[in-house]
Amino acid sequence: MIPDIDNTEIAFRYRTDNDLKRANFLYSFIASPLRTRIGIGAVQAAMALHLPIRGILKRTIFRQFCGGETLEETGKTADMLGKYNVGSILDYGVEGAKSEPEYDRAAEECIRAIGFAATSKNIPFISLKITGYCRFGLLVKKHIGTPRTTTEDGEWKRTCDRINQICKTAADRNVMVLIDAEETWIQEPCNEITAQMMWKFNRGKVVVYNTFQMYCHGTLPYLQEAIKHAADNDYLLGAKLVRGAYMEKERSHAWQWQYADPIQPDKARTDKDYDEAVRLCMQNLNSLSLFIGTHNEQSCLKATELMNKCGIANNDDRVIFSQLFGMSDHISFNFASAGYRVAKYLPYGPVKNVVPYLLRRATENTSVAGQTSRELTLIRKEIKRRSL
Repeated sequence: MIPDIDNTEIAFRYRTDNDLKRANFLYSFIASPLRTRIGIGAVQAAMALHLPIRGILKRTIFRQFCGGETLEETGKTADMLGKYNVGSILDYGVEGAKSEPEYDRAAEECIRAIGFAATSKNIPFISLKITGYCRFGLLVKKHIGTPRTTTEDGEWKRTCDRINQICKTAADRNVMVLIDAEETWIQEPCNEITAQMMWKFNRGKVVVYNTFQMYCHGTLPYLQEAIKHAADNDYLLGAKLVRGAYMEKERSHAWQWQYADPIQPDKARTDKDYDEAVRLCMQNLNSLSLFIGTHNEQSCLKATELMNKCGIANNDDRVIFSQLFGMSDHISFNFASAGYRVAKYLPYGPVKNVVPYLLRRATENTSVAGQTSRELTLIRKEIKRRSL
């Protein structure tokens, strides 16, 4: 069954009329790059001056894109999504840890989230970034192979211990871990530690997923190597496929440090590699689980066609579709209604601490061609349908 992604009644049935009006306002606002830049500047200034804007943020952009401030609030959102067969991925949206005690506290919070997820049938995943548990500069040195001090070796061991404890807890509690991608100039050590975790814990079932950013021209060959490595070493690969999130930063860094641009020459090449990666994973589904993380409608629909061609059931546990909370509901809820496995990324944390995440969401919606206009068209279509 191919989902009807234009069915707005199914897409927005979990949203109240007021929710849709708020979404219409937000997406109308960020449809303008100028308004978005002004709005972001105003929020940043207000936060710096400690102005009382928390309530405004929580009622608007936070409510649109975040599950709650606490695990308990977020759990209620996950339960609501679960009524429509949409799972949730707990993502602690607080960023900016820079010290060993902060990394330890982040690990403790992640383990607490795993414990919470384990009590809910609606939260099969948690998400993490290695940079939340390790100093960026240390990852740079690991990536380029610069000699490290004894102190830095101790830092790296503690990083590995944190990630290991998180993944072990997840394996013990039957919760899956999505390890997000990072910038290419720190990705090698992140791949290294993630591969170690998959080797340890992906025995018989996939617990740990690595993320493959297809907007890098070297990612498809690396995915092919990862599939072979998993098969040769008798573990299952967890493959989360995304297009990518650091394009401008990547190109700027490559130019600054005078090395070859790692980014695909154009969007068409990214789309081609993304769809090829999905096909490759489908062909190797006996040795991996596939997490299709994209807001691209055509990639999602092509994946369903491929599943049908390969005789893969809609509800096969080894194939998951995912979008961010507050975005692309026409994909998420129509796919879930058609019997596919779907999970929404559900960030949570105190409003003031997740502001960087929220501002990034606004910026990315503005910069992705067609994303905001598509959201607006569907939201307005549903508002009109309900008014008839």
